[in-house]
Amino acid sequence: YVMLLTLSPYTPTYRDRVSPPGVMIRPYLNGFTIAFNVSQPSTWQPYVDSMHHFLAAYDDKVQEEKNIECISGQYFIQGGNESEEKKACQFKRSLLQNCSGIEDPTFGYSKGQPCILLKMNRIIGYRPGAGVPVSVDCKVQKGNESDLRSVDFYPGNGTFDLMYYPYYGKFTHVNYTSPLVAMHFTDVKKNYLVPIQCSLNGKGIINDLNSDRFLGRIIFTLSIGK
Repeated sequence: YVMLLTLSPYTPTYRDRVSPPGVMIRPYLNGFTIAFNVSQPSTWQPYVDSMHHFLAAYDDKVQEEKNIECISGQYFIQGGNESEEKKACQFKRSLLQNCSGIEDPTFGYSKGQPCILLKMNRIIGYRPGAGVPVSVDCKVQKGNESDLRSVDFYPGNGTFDLMYYPYYGKFTHVNYTSPLVAMHFTDVKKNYLVPIQCSLNGKGIINDLNSDRFLGRIIFTLSIGK
C-alpha cells in the first residue's frame, strides 16, 4: 500500500518500452484488408460508416467548442501541477480536405479512390520528430511499384503538426484529440491485391523492425474491384 502511494496516476513511472510510437489505421473492420467493389455499395458502405463514426469527435463544431486554436509548428508545452487539466489543440476534420467526408460523404470509396486515416499511438510526454514534424509516406510493400500510382496526403503534405504534442494523459488531457494523416489512394491497380506499407519518417522514429509490423509503420492490403 505504501509503495502504491508513491505512484503517480498521471504519468507512468517507467516508459522505456513505449517509445517510439506505433500506428493504426481507420477504417478497421475485418483485419488489414480493405476490399470492395465500386459497383456494389453494400461492399464499401461499412467502411464509409466506420469513417463517419470515427470522425464524429473531429467535427469542426465539436472541436471549436471543446478545444483551442494553437500555434502551428511548435510543441504545446503546458506547465503547472501535473494534476491540472490541460488544454487541447483543435484538430478539425475539415483539415482532411478530400478525406474529410464533408464534400464527398463516401470518402472516395464510391469512386474506387479510398481514404484511409493514420493515427499515431499516444505516448505521455513524447515529442515526436525532435522539433521537426513527423511525415508519412506509402509504397507497395511487395510487388510492382506501379500498382500504386498516386497517393494524396492531408493535411498539407502529410505531417503530424508539433502543436499536438506532448500528450499529458487521459486524466488531465481530457479533450485531447489525436492528430491524423489522411491517405487518399487516388490511383491503385484495380481487381488486384495490392499490399501497402505506410511509414512514419522523422528523427527517433523506427519503422524497419521486422518483428513489429506496427512500430512506425503499418501494412495493409487494398483490393478494389470495379
